[in-house]
Amino acid sequence: MFESLQKLRENIARVVIGKQEVTDLLLVGLLAEGHILIEDVPGVGKTLMAKALAASLDCKFRRLQFTPDLTPTDVTGFFVFDRKANEFTFRSGPVMTNILLADEINRGIPRTQSSLLEVMEERQVTVDNHTFCLPRPYMVLATQNPIELEGTFPLPEAQLDRFLLKIKVGYPTAADEERIIATHGKQSALDCLQAVAKGEDVLAWQEQCRQVHVEQDLVKYIISLIRATREHQALALGASPRACLAVYRAVRAYAVIEGRDYVIPDDIKYLAGFVLGHRLILRREDRLRGLRAEKVLEDILAELPLELAQGAQKSS
Repeated sequence: MFESLQKLRENIARVVIGKQEVTDLLLVGLLAEGHILIEDVPGVGKTLMAKALAASLDCKFRRLQFTPDLTPTDVTGFFVFDRKANEFTFRSGPVMTNILLADEINRGIPRTQSSLLEVMEERQVTVDNHTFCLPRPYMVLATQNPIELEGTFPLPEAQLDRFLLKIKVGYPTAADEERIIATHGKQSALDCLQAVAKGEDVLAWQEQCRQVHVEQDLVKYIISLIRATREHQALALGASPRACLAVYRAVRAYAVIEGRDYVIPDDIKYLAGFVLGHRLILRREDRLRGLRAEKVLEDILAELPLELAQGAQKSS
């Protein structure tokens, strides 16, 4: 299994140059049956990453460009009357796929954004009192630009809480930028990318993640981390029980990617910022002082009793 995952990583890296960490986080979301929000400035390859992942998997892929005039039925689908059959038939929307790219999701109006709430949490879509199950595997990859405010609508907390991870791409190094020019300068390397895994493989990987061992001391460590965010004086809103489950699922997926069948404390410390950072809400006065949620998490992890993590480390 690890070899097949490594092959997938290498295939994506042929297109996504110098971003191994981001690639691994994409795979964490895929294996943990979660959704990912990619936030960064224009031109760093957010859409390319989503396309590279989809092209590497023999699964259905749809791209949905969010704009202010996009309606919920453009996302979920709608019923139309078929004159020949003399009945209403359902025309599915872009959500009926395996991997959905919600490009520039914050450009959609709140009513349209909310059409993804049921999709992301329950893996189903309801239209006119008819419920349709989504195919498996299923994953939403959303992108947004953090610097542009005009014509955008910030994602509400309920929407953000449904994303397993929020990641940033960042600019490439000078050496990686040379490779980008050599790889994409003449033609897109994405056009030559071949699928190296199938949907059945993804489902098998997800099942493998459920078998990853997590020591009870580490479970307590995760709970202590979550509860500490609810009690921190700089936070108006801490992490939810859904966030607690998200950490648990993410660290098991990361262990599989690293070739292990058990979780270690460093997995939790590494992924905490990606899983929890976008779910925490700072108090207004602390936000105005320039405090960041990531810094609060760092402080919480530094202050958490080490006995639980050390005990789990020895058990592993």
